[in-house]
Amino acid sequence: MKSSLILYKEGVWKGLDIDLKMKENAQCVLVFVDTTLLSSDFLYVSLKQHFTKASIVFCSTAGEIFQQEIEENSAVCMVMYFEKTNVLCASGNIGLFEDAAALGKSVASSLLRDDLKHILVLSDGNRINGDLLVEGIYEAVGSTVKVSGGLAGDAVRFEKTLVGLDNDVAEGNIVLIGFYGNSIKIGTGFRGGWDVFGPERIITKSNGNVLSEIDNSNALDLYKLYLGKYANELPSTALLFPLSVKYPGTDIFVVRTILSIDEQNKTMTFAGNMPKGSTVRFMKSNADRLILAASEAGKESVLGLDKSNIEAALVVSCIGRKIVLSDRAEEEVEAVLENFAPETVVAGFFSYGEIAPYDNKKRSVLHNQTITITTFSELP
Repeated sequence: MKSSLILYKEGVWKGLDIDLKMKENAQCVLVFVDTTLLSSDFLYVSLKQHFTKASIVFCSTAGEIFQQEIEENSAVCMVMYFEKTNVLCASGNIGLFEDAAALGKSVASSLLRDDLKHILVLSDGNRINGDLLVEGIYEAVGSTVKVSGGLAGDAVRFEKTLVGLDNDVAEGNIVLIGFYGNSIKIGTGFRGGWDVFGPERIITKSNGNVLSEIDNSNALDLYKLYLGKYANELPSTALLFPLSVKYPGTDIFVVRTILSIDEQNKTMTFAGNMPKGSTVRFMKSNADRLILAASEAGKESVLGLDKSNIEAALVVSCIGRKIVLSDRAEEEVEAVLENFAPETVVAGFFSYGEIAPYDNKKRSVLHNQTITITTFSELP
């Protein structure tokens, strides 16, 4: 396997002069890009001219990761060439399906083969319920296939997120990338690092990812009470105070943040499901703990793998972490890189949701406010 990075920023390409073999044989180019740069097909046309055989996959972001640096208003492109691994891409749009589960099942089914080992997910971050999407993918491929990835971002605008395969880039899209064969080795890791506070409470009324009541009281009013002065800046300030959610009958804790609020109906819409009967607690940030958690996620992503053989790593970190860490955000990325060899190619984006196994022995779930890492290598 070989991988390389290309950066497009302020009208200038950096890194296009890569190995000719890579240009001729790359199977996939992942493009993490600010939404404003997807208003035309310029990026697709430019990249396709250089990587004629590759699938070009676009995902809008809330900030781009280029090695140890965090970029804004740019396009970070990870070129991937596998020598012994087959790579297939498939896409779909939520507008053609009943819900995100049906969408995930349909698109994942088109990738199903006996030697499928991993699916990388890039999804619209505003219009798709990430929990249902993951459920649908597993319904199609079974629990032995690993799944990771993230939900697209739109800086702090929260207006529209865009995902696409080749020149089909639109709201409501997902792209699934399948990796096949016994030569591919993929590791995953995730961590949060947020602190819980306040009493445990119970969700008493919800519908999918729409939350109405906690402890038989209006959830939005209760949330505003906890936010205090930050309540007037919702939904963006919700990134600073996520919820810890424990689903009924499980030992899994996930973090959830608000995508939008409905003042008229007094409800909050989250990126994933908020099942009735779940236990919730409010959370707050600690910068040092977030950075330590990033380091731990990096360690988890290389467990059982030869670090010197890890060619590429995809980092997906929540926009909420970026806001909280502010000018320390690059420290989080640096903490991840400490776990890799210096030559490992690292790219990624700040997201509206992250997808990774709850640990390396369990199925993947949708996370919020976490940092997730997917590492790639091939057996020699």
